[in-house]
This record gives sequence, structure tokens and C-alpha cells, in this order.
Amino acid sequence: MKSIIKILKFAPHLWPYYLGVSIGTVIMALLNQAQPILTKMAIDRLPGASIEQGDLLPVLIIVFAIFLSDVGATLVSNISGYYGDIMGVKLKYFLSTKYYDHLLTLSQKFYANELTGKIINRLNRSITGVADFINMFANNFFQFLLTTVFTLVIVAKYSWVVAILFASLYPIFLWLTSRTSTKWQVYQKEINEASDIANGRFAEVISEIKVAKSYTAEGAESSFFKKMLKRTIKITKPQSKLWHKEDIIRRLILNAIFGLVYVYIFWQAVNGKFTVGETILLIQYGALIRLPIFSMSFLVDRTQRAIADSKDYFDSMNEVSDIIDKKNAPSLKVGNGVVKFSAVDFSYEDAQKVLKNISFEIGAGQKLALVGESGEGKSTITSLLLRLYDPNSGSVYIDNTDISTITQKSLRNNIAVVFQEATLFSGTIRENIAYGRPGASLKEIQKAAKSANATEFIKKLPNGLDTVVGERGMKLSGGQKQRIAIARAILKDAPILILDEATSSLDSKSENEVQIALEKLMKGRTVLIIAHRLSTISEVDVIVTIKNGEVDEIGAPKNLANTGGIYSQLLMLQNKNDDITKKKLKKFEISE
Repeated sequence: MKSIIKILKFAPHLWPYYLGVSIGTVIMALLNQAQPILTKMAIDRLPGASIEQGDLLPVLIIVFAIFLSDVGATLVSNISGYYGDIMGVKLKYFLSTKYYDHLLTLSQKFYANELTGKIINRLNRSITGVADFINMFANNFFQFLLTTVFTLVIVAKYSWVVAILFASLYPIFLWLTSRTSTKWQVYQKEINEASDIANGRFAEVISEIKVAKSYTAEGAESSFFKKMLKRTIKITKPQSKLWHKEDIIRRLILNAIFGLVYVYIFWQAVNGKFTVGETILLIQYGALIRLPIFSMSFLVDRTQRAIADSKDYFDSMNEVSDIIDKKNAPSLKVGNGVVKFSAVDFSYEDAQKVLKNISFEIGAGQKLALVGESGEGKSTITSLLLRLYDPNSGSVYIDNTDISTITQKSLRNNIAVVFQEATLFSGTIRENIAYGRPGASLKEIQKAAKSANATEFIKKLPNGLDTVVGERGMKLSGGQKQRIAIARAILKDAPILILDEATSSLDSKSENEVQIALEKLMKGRTVLIIAHRLSTISEVDVIVTIKNGEVDEIGAPKNLANTGGIYSQLLMLQNKNDDITKKKLKKFEISE
């Protein structure tokens, strides 16, 4: 009970549903308590009763009262069950969206320490466990039918007619249930499809949270998730109505059979066929079939499972992001787009420092390339600019504004990102291009696609811009995905660009097409490049080489060409093709 109260405190709007189900349970209990009393009243009238003297009429009235209590219990249990179903699915919607919205607010640090599969399984296990528990509680699991051959054999010993009537309950019930099974499964399929879309999207966004955050798409993702889950609520209503409407018919028929059983037992008792003890015995077995006592242990087991399964959920909800906007933080207004790192130190958790005293500046409209061996912190620098992490010391500035003082959303709205591995989401090409600007017009999307050199291959696809790309864009080639990602960045039209060079793993034809698109994208923007090709490095305005987590050299390509530093060494290797050279270039993630 404490766990139920805890959950309902977390979702106070569900209290009316819970109270309604509780009231229904109380009424059910009262109706069930009335039956033994009515039965006793009838048994007390049996000794010496005479049909000729009209003594049977009061007994039949009591039997009819028992029948009415059965009908009342059927109606109340189904009405209560319906509201229990809606309470369960609303609870699942509420807890799921709360969980998702909260995860979208957490920083990159949280995701670096959590496995994506664990995050997803936590949602499935906890939310489903809690919702199923509430559904179980609301729909009165104690109403299992307890039947065994042994029970029927004992009943048959005293009355084969009663045994047949009891036995007839099962085929009748199964036949009536099968009438609604097909339609119910159609509804369930629709619910599962909507749920699968929601959970699939959830998994995608969590696994690529950097993309979602860099394009400030948290709100759009949350809305899509809620939309899918609301569809499950919409479908559950007619599904539950169908089930409970048919269940009323099923149970009314069963109630009628039980009514016949009671009439038969009492009729036979009045005529001396049953003793009082036999009559009570038969009635008790009827009660045993209807009210399975073992369901109480199942209820306890389910309660324990729900408590255990929901623990991780509430632990996650207590997580607090280490990247928080300051109170009344202003929005970033980019003027020239000058980016500056000033004495930045950074380490992950308590590990050794990844970056030490990093200082450099990218002038307005300049292109700056970061060069260094793998693991030297190049990607970490871009993450700090996006404020996916905060420095341990030092500051990052845009136009002399410390990015820790402005809102995260406004910061990321002014930065476009193209990653080395293009990340697309399931959906259409149109949706992926417009990811950073969901309200973009068709004309704007087409213009961005054209600028990204993507129009030609899009036209050849079956549905053009409305072609579904599959999970992570798996239906497109690497070059096609990169051009869609570039179109997405072009449409965002941010003054600052982060470019994890997107041509290093492409074939020569795709590389050429992507490179043309990148040149259009970089024009007029302040660009921070993680360079993977010497040809790209030679064309930037400034090179910053990183060694042992520190800035080694800063300067224009022509100035660093003969210094003997990292860039100079790479230039000396560019015309060699031996294994040693390839190994050295690989350390720097560089190709010619």
C-alpha cells in the first residue's frame, strides 16, 4: 500500500481513478459478504418448509436477491476494471514522459556513465511493472476461477446435475471469450505498434543525445514521444470498452447458471434430496470456484515485483544535471561569431586531465583546424563549445560572452554540427533535413538540399524527400547520409559551425560531392574543424596542434609548415606510402 501511495503522490491527478476503483472494490466486498448471509437465511428456512403452504416463496425471493447481488458485482467489477485500465495506461504515459523529459535535461556526463540499453530497459521494466501492477490491483485479480477435477468429482458425488452445471461454465466462458479475441488483438496490435515507435525513437535519441542537444530538438523529441503514447491511450479506451462490455455478457450468463444451480440445490433440499450439510457443502464449493483464495499470494508477489522494478526509475528521476542554466540567464546574441578558449582545463570525473590550459581564438569567419593524435581531446573541445560539459577551470567565450552565463538552448541554436559519422533518425529525408528547424517550408528544405549537393540523388529515390531512410539512415549510402546531414546544418543557418570532417571514410566520388557541399556550408561562418585530411588542414586559416592535452603550436598552415612540429611532420609524411607512415598517420586520424 505504501508503494501505491508513493506512486500516486508522484502522479496526484490519478487519485480520482484510484479512489473510484477503491470504491468499486468496497462495493464488491459488501456484495460478496451479502451472499453468505442470504444463503444462511435461505438454509434456515428449509427445515419443515412446504411447497403447498407457500414456504418456498420466501426462499425463492432470497435466491433472487443472491442473483441480483451477483449481477451487481458483475457490473461494479467491470466499471471499476474499465477505470482501472485507463488509470494504468495514464500512469504509464505520465511516468514515461516524466522519465523522458528528465533524461533530456541531463548532461553528457550522465550518458557517459550509463549504458544506453540499461536506460531503455529501466524504462520498460519499471514503467511496465508499475502500470501492470496498478492494472492488476484495479481489475481485481482475486476473481480468478479456481477449478480442479477433484472439486468437480466431489460435487458429482452428491449431484451430477450440479457438477455438469459447474463444468458447463468453462466451455461457455471460453466460447464467449473467443468471440472478442480477434478484435481485441487488433486493438492490441495497434497499441504495440504505437508503443514500439515511441520506444524505438526513445532508444535512437538516447543513443545519439549529442545530436539532439546540438540541434536543440529536446522539445520536438518529447512532443513526438508523447504523441505516440497518447495514441495508446486512445486505442486502449475502445479496447477496454469492448472487453468489459463482452465480459458483462459473459458474466451475466454465468450468473444465470449459478442462479440455476442455487435454485436446483434449494429445490432438491426442500424435497429432501439434500441434507442441510450437503446443501452448505455444495454452496461452499460454488464459492470456492468463484473466489480463488490463492490469488492473494499472487497479488503480494506482484506488489513486491512492482516495488523492486520501480526503484531504478525513481533513482533516475532523482538525478540532477551538472549543466544548469543560471537563474534568469540571457539568450546568446551572436555578432561576429568570435570563439575563444581561455586557460581551459578539463577531466572526466576524477581521471587524469584531458585538457590543460587550452587557449586559442577563432576570428570571425575563420576556419580553425584541431590536429593531434587520437585521444588528445579534440572531440572534448567541441563538446565544451556546445556546453555538453563545463570546464574544470577556465572559460569558453563567444563574442566575449562566457557561454556558462547564457542559456544552453540559445547557445546550441547558434552552433551547427556535422559529425564524422552522419547520424540520421528514422523518418523521411524531409524530416531529417528539417530536424533543426521543424517549421521550415518545403522551399527552404529544397534549397538546403540543393546547397548540400543532395538534390540529384533525392530525386532518384522512390518518394523523393518523403522517402523513409530507416533507423540511423541505414537505407542511404555514407555519402548520401553525409549530404543530408550537411543540408540539415545549412538549413539551421547557424553562425558557428563544428565540423568533424565528414569525408575521411568515403569513396572518392562521394568525397568530392560532400566536399563541395562542405565548402558551401563553411562559407561566411566561424568554423572549428577536427581535421582528418591534410588537404583540409592546408586550406584553413589557423591550425591548433594538441599534444599531451596541451596546445603545442598555433599558426597559419604556411607558418607551421617548417617548424618541425606536428603539422610539419605530417607534411613530410604525405608523399610516403609505407606501413610505418600509414601507422603514424593513423595515430593522428589523418589521411592524405
